[in-house]
Amino acid sequence: MTDLNNTIVVGVDGSEQALDAVAWSAEEASSRNLSLLLVSSTEPYTSGFYGPGLPYLPEVFEEIDQLARAHLRDGVHRAGTIDPEVSVRTEFVREPPIPRLLEMSKTARMIALGASGRGGFSGMLLGSTASSVASHASSPVAIVRNPNTPDGPVVVGVDGSETSTAALEAAFDEASWRKAPLVAVHAGEAPSIREVGVGRAHERPGDVERILAESLAGRAENYPDVDVERVGVEGSPPSVLLDWSDRAQLVVVGTRGRGGFRGMLLGSTSQSLLHHARSPVVVVRTRARTS
Repeated sequence: MTDLNNTIVVGVDGSEQALDAVAWSAEEASSRNLSLLLVSSTEPYTSGFYGPGLPYLPEVFEEIDQLARAHLRDGVHRAGTIDPEVSVRTEFVREPPIPRLLEMSKTARMIALGASGRGGFSGMLLGSTASSVASHASSPVAIVRNPNTPDGPVVVGVDGSETSTAALEAAFDEASWRKAPLVAVHAGEAPSIREVGVGRAHERPGDVERILAESLAGRAENYPDVDVERVGVEGSPPSVLLDWSDRAQLVVVGTRGRGGFRGMLLGSTSQSLLHHARSPVVVVRTRARTS
């Protein structure tokens, strides 16, 4: 397996959203002395031409290969407009894109995908595709869309869980190199009448401050250049983070959590962010890679 530890892998399919992901990744690579690997899959094209078991005409494969190469050339050009010094490699494969991306994520620094696409990465935010990549990738996964506030803060969801800790590490790292402030957000929902009746446990008033303080302890000292704002609010975690995404240049979350961000294994919070955030979103597993 190729070592991609210093490489951001970007899914390319010819869509403008995929090219946005290339540009975003090129900025990351430029500042961090990383390289890019642009990948295009031809499998969804071929699967749409004929029914199962039917042969493909050789000229069909050739046309599809040429289209994939054209998409990759467009990606290389877009990366060059950001920083011509960034090292860019390309690869196209005749296999389903998700297994290939998951395999690459085992050593990649990050996987980056456009918020929507076509062809080789069509429907990347629909159904099981996005769930598979964001839930099971070994590396962080960035779902890229142009932010409403490019100079806004980096926002991170905090709940005290192990994956939240990984997300915090990644968020501090992003805020530091972006020279952006960091907003650490913990959201907790008030108990319903039914939940109170059955005695279900909920956070006490002081828990929000405690979770934020414990999660951030020692990190500010490691990143003295990052201004940190702590935000503890009552409300639905998806709604709170979606609201912040309108003012953020990047939102970072863990794959799953507890308390304020329950069900982070692509439950309602992460699904809402992947589908509706107004900024790029980075989903981080435990042991996030940092500079």
